[in-house]
Amino acid sequence: MTITATPSPTATGAGLRSAGLEHRISRDPARFRVLTGDRPTGPLHLGHYFGTLRNRVRLQDLGVEVFVLIADYQVLTDRDTAERLQEHTDGLLLDHLALGVDPARSTVFTHSAVPALNQLLLPFLSLVSVAELGRNPTVKDEIAHSRQSAVSGLMYTYPVHQAADILFCKGNVVPVGQDQLPHLELTRTIARRFNERYGDVFPEPEALLSAAPLLLGTDGTKMSKSRANSIPLGATADETARLIRGATTDADRHITYDPETRPGVSSLVLLAALCLERDPHEVAAEIGGGGAAALKRTVTDAVNSHLAPVRARRAEYAADLTYVRSVLRAGNERAAAVADRTLEEVREAMGTFR
Repeated sequence: MTITATPSPTATGAGLRSAGLEHRISRDPARFRVLTGDRPTGPLHLGHYFGTLRNRVRLQDLGVEVFVLIADYQVLTDRDTAERLQEHTDGLLLDHLALGVDPARSTVFTHSAVPALNQLLLPFLSLVSVAELGRNPTVKDEIAHSRQSAVSGLMYTYPVHQAADILFCKGNVVPVGQDQLPHLELTRTIARRFNERYGDVFPEPEALLSAAPLLLGTDGTKMSKSRANSIPLGATADETARLIRGATTDADRHITYDPETRPGVSSLVLLAALCLERDPHEVAAEIGGGGAAALKRTVTDAVNSHLAPVRARRAEYAADLTYVRSVLRAGNERAAAVADRTLEEVREAMGTFR
């Protein structure tokens, strides 16, 4: 496990390919275009920060062209209404700007503002079977955890919509976790089938596997916006301290780093180590017999110190939402122009262009 910003995937086939991709990116970043993003369903949290957000800034700073999607249409995938959409969209923008996403080098946009992107869904759906959609493991998992009384058709088209997200800008790199590989493989399949049927238009995007460590929520389960167990990036120092004080630990007073047998304690140790850029075993050894109270003080101090400059920048941006929303408008215009060009190519290749 690494606590640096540079991915270090496990030695699986996909991991080895990802490591090779990382090397190629470092040698010639301008050849690559990344598509990544989030659904605006709630505040981004520390799991997002160490899992994906820092890596987006890293790739941008290397010289990779980065597209960040605020997937507002996909909010409806597993819920009946898009509640507090403007608030959550503003929050995503504030977090990205505060963390260093530069509007001059990266494009932040929303689904709903790019009609041509969404038009790609129809020809793409014609390239996959119902059976392929139904057996997608991510779709099956989302259905199992759906908040709706009945699953909508949007749930089944979700991986195809993601393919449109990636391919509209001809993204050739997608940062993903191991669990998201089936989605990306379907995108590669759609690109390949389109090219075979109509001529070469799309790249087959490659997976850049995340080596981000898993941070648990305050209840000891996966940190998630929907589980009310996260530590939001936009939280104040006092709110952060309160949330960490309520985090799950165990009865053993001596603090060690052992993720297998002591997941709650180890996740807190890891969080402190990530913020301090230190080895988690060393952090645990220093706390030693101080118990959960000392551990939580260490974590609170580390998180608040690490996030202090981010929070300061976030507050500055929050005081000027007119500017923040202008960043989104400019990103929407740029993404729409890219999508229009791609849709024109698709129509020409399919013989439907007028």
